[in-house]
Amino acid sequence: MNKKKIFNDPVYGFITIQSDLIFDILEHPYFQKLRRIKQVGLTDFVYPGALHTRFHHALGAMHLMAITLDNLRSKGHHISEQENEAALIAILLHDVGHGPFSHTLEKSILRETHHEELSLLIMKHLNATFDGKLDLALKIYTGQYHRQFFHQLVSSQLDIDRLDYLNRDSFFTGVSEGTIGADRIIKMMDIYDDQIVIEEKGIYSVENFLGARRLMYWQVYLHKTSISAEKMLSKIIARAKRIVHKKEDIFFTPALGIFLKREISIKDMTNDHAFLDAFCKLDDFDIWACIKIWVDHPDPILSTLSQLFLNRQLFSVKLSNKEFDKDTILHLKEDICQKYKVSTDQSKYFMDTGFLTNAAYISEGQTINILTKKGELIDVAQASDLPNIKAMSKIVKKYYLCWPKNVNL
Repeated sequence: MNKKKIFNDPVYGFITIQSDLIFDILEHPYFQKLRRIKQVGLTDFVYPGALHTRFHHALGAMHLMAITLDNLRSKGHHISEQENEAALIAILLHDVGHGPFSHTLEKSILRETHHEELSLLIMKHLNATFDGKLDLALKIYTGQYHRQFFHQLVSSQLDIDRLDYLNRDSFFTGVSEGTIGADRIIKMMDIYDDQIVIEEKGIYSVENFLGARRLMYWQVYLHKTSISAEKMLSKIIARAKRIVHKKEDIFFTPALGIFLKREISIKDMTNDHAFLDAFCKLDDFDIWACIKIWVDHPDPILSTLSQLFLNRQLFSVKLSNKEFDKDTILHLKEDICQKYKVSTDQSKYFMDTGFLTNAAYISEGQTINILTKKGELIDVAQASDLPNIKAMSKIVKKYYLCWPKNVNL
């Protein structure tokens, strides 16, 4: 069987599968489920074209990694075929731990578990499945390989993951401000003292990258309508869990039912492969199927929330630079109780408050280093002559309040 396949990607054109092992990983059900998980969760509620998947992103990141490694080789750095394949696998699987709607339900379905932990657990399982052939990829992914620049390419302030998702998300949302010169950045990459550095003439491309990332967070990833949709979906899942715990009748798909019935952690999934297998069968369609049926559930809270969500009648959202005062929240709860005939405790299903943070560049611990023509390494925040680059290293915090549109604040 010919496993040297080619994918036609709308962002980069043709993407080549470089080895039989990579093809076999792509064919595995744990990877194929990424076809059914949208890359940017519920962002299509705002930008209708944002229907691309984690599968798209994984392939795109692998493609950019291949180009990057070829570029580094062209500059005289030795990269063996084993290292090349392992780096491609590491970036290909870096997001394989994502569940339904990507980040949206990360804290709703599992207990205290992040997708990075799940990606590592799935990679370890695949490594056992493929007789240890992912050993080197695992070392690169976890930063345990002695050539640290490989890990930087997978996870850092300027990694291949970010280069792809900014380009891809900008393309599919139509938010042109997020477009970055990924090709230019890759061409300017080099290795100095086992670190990924950017040649001095590439500093303007890095400045554009940081600016684009900041804008994409406010305009796409932290768009207030997306936040509203995400909070509504989390409330729906929370209510469904409550109904299950009360032993009341409710429809759920077999995979989702496992996570509604009990709180499952990464430890549970490590100890019992059945939980991991169930998680890897979960995707966006499990959630949509349930919501369409929950619209007619006898529980008025679940049915109301499901109806609103299904028809995109989303919560109102207000953003503020300071926390919302207790009186405002108290009055809102009282109005929700009256409008929806629910108790004070049940009003939590119809509102949410919290905060969002956005920082384009956190230099502490991980810097983007510029290699000057004199051979010196300088943090991009110091090398740049743009004052806003320094400002981007500050974390911006905004508070949000969500509530139904038919309730006056």
